[in-house]
Amino acid sequence: MRTFKVLLRKEFLQIRRNSFLPRLIVAFPVLVMLIMPLIMTMDVRNVNVAVVDLDRSATSRRIASHIRASEYLSLTVATSDFQLAMKHLEEGTVDAIVEIPSAFERDMAAALPERISITANAVNATKGSMGMQYLVQTISRTLSELKAEKSPVGTAELITVQNRFNPTLNYRHYMIPALMIMLFILICGFLPALSIVGEKESGTIEQINVTPVSRLTFTLAKLLPYWLIGLFVLTVAMCLAWAVYGLTPEGAVGSIYLGAILFILTISGFSLTIANFSETMQQTMFVMFFFIMIFMLMSGLLTPIDSMPVWARKITVALPPRYFVEILRSVYLKGATIAELWNNYLALGIFAILFNTLAAVTYKKQA
Repeated sequence: MRTFKVLLRKEFLQIRRNSFLPRLIVAFPVLVMLIMPLIMTMDVRNVNVAVVDLDRSATSRRIASHIRASEYLSLTVATSDFQLAMKHLEEGTVDAIVEIPSAFERDMAAALPERISITANAVNATKGSMGMQYLVQTISRTLSELKAEKSPVGTAELITVQNRFNPTLNYRHYMIPALMIMLFILICGFLPALSIVGEKESGTIEQINVTPVSRLTFTLAKLLPYWLIGLFVLTVAMCLAWAVYGLTPEGAVGSIYLGAILFILTISGFSLTIANFSETMQQTMFVMFFFIMIFMLMSGLLTPIDSMPVWARKITVALPPRYFVEILRSVYLKGATIAELWNNYLALGIFAILFNTLAAVTYKKQA
């Protein structure tokens, strides 16, 4: 235990004495949380739609047909049960619900129709808002074909819109959890790998191998400071999200920190595995940068997974950040509980065991 404390103190002193790291740890989260949400935006395709047809008329079938034919929309569910459609919306299998009221065609002919209701899942604000616009345009075009200019009621008045989980359609609220994960990948993944390889280049690893200090003790002493720094950075990012953007978790904060701990264990085990196979800083930086780009582009951090090609969606199953971003967004915007997200926590736990076991095995091979 005394040896561990000495090594841990040594690691904190190294971080403190480094002229760059302390500034990076403080400045990077602040800059990322303040600047990136202001400049990032996305286009959206493959918006999954559920049509609740209570009218069962030629008009309602034509609306559904136009939705199905759209290059931006995908008719996923056709039903007459609104609760079933809402279940699909809550589970994330559909992004919007179009509810066509009963006797809509007849009432429209009498110029007294009820409004078509559009309910959108606005957790992804961009997908929610763009999907809503696509639906409004598609339905309006369909109704214009049927009513033309003679209709005494404008088609826009026949549609009401309701956004769930992100009522203001603020895209920043969708992006901020992804930015938090980027900070985690850098602090708890990139930096520990560079630190361990730095010990290799300085010859410390060889010195440790001939001392009574176990490799587990040495590795924990190297990683623990970055784990603590990662949790500190998460806390700072959450405070900035609240202070600057008014974004607070709808669910329990403990659910976020549990996911964060599992992700820290996963990404640090992953980085340690890479460090075990690397001999120089340049090798480590190149490999880590390669994987960081994959994590950023294919884990749903920047681009909705549903908008990716089929082959890319299959690859995302093997990417740990995919599960953590789902946890963060669901807890922040939907108020989801641990029980509702158990499969994501389980996936992160499996990845943590897998990567840390692999790191231990590959480290032993270097004895």
